[in-house]
Amino acid sequence: MSLDIFLAMVGFAIVSTTTPGPNNFMLFASGLNFGFRRTIPHILGVSNGFGFLVLCIGLGLGQLLEVFPLAFTAIKIIGGLYMVFLAWKIATAGPLEIGTGKSAPLTYLQAALFQWVNPKAWVMATIAVSAYTVKADYYTTLTIIVVYFAIANIPMVCVWAGFGTALKQFLSDPKKLRIFNIAMAILLILSLWPMLT
Repeated sequence: MSLDIFLAMVGFAIVSTTTPGPNNFMLFASGLNFGFRRTIPHILGVSNGFGFLVLCIGLGLGQLLEVFPLAFTAIKIIGGLYMVFLAWKIATAGPLEIGTGKSAPLTYLQAALFQWVNPKAWVMATIAVSAYTVKADYYTTLTIIVVYFAIANIPMVCVWAGFGTALKQFLSDPKKLRIFNIAMAILLILSLWPMLT
């Protein structure tokens, strides 16, 4: 991979992982509701799960979806419905009651599996593989892309969880927290718009 292609891929990764989307809205809400430390498995699940999705698309899943376009449509519909469900869970979440076990952040595995129903993740992964792999050195460039997204993505998504954690004190009032959670749920629903258009 040439330096100019690598730098273009880095720029794409920074923009695509830091702009608003389902993962970032959920990490923001998790940081607020559970704190940064308890959100770390969620952060790692997002980063590593996305890296694995890129790998699978690069190893042929993307071509399979081109042959069976209805499968990609099904993924978008299932992902959209799941995000509506998550938005409802965020909007109706009450204040965190520590020690009650009533509420918990996403686990590493849940966050990793979420990438498979996250339409933004599919679009990002497909663009990364199609735009930045080099045909003459395909598997080497695919490996660089996978490793970069699986590791370098972590500081980008940490910013969102960190913002949520920083606002924890400000939103300690249950009324403010309720407004915040409803706003985050609406933003999560609005993040579906690019998939629908």
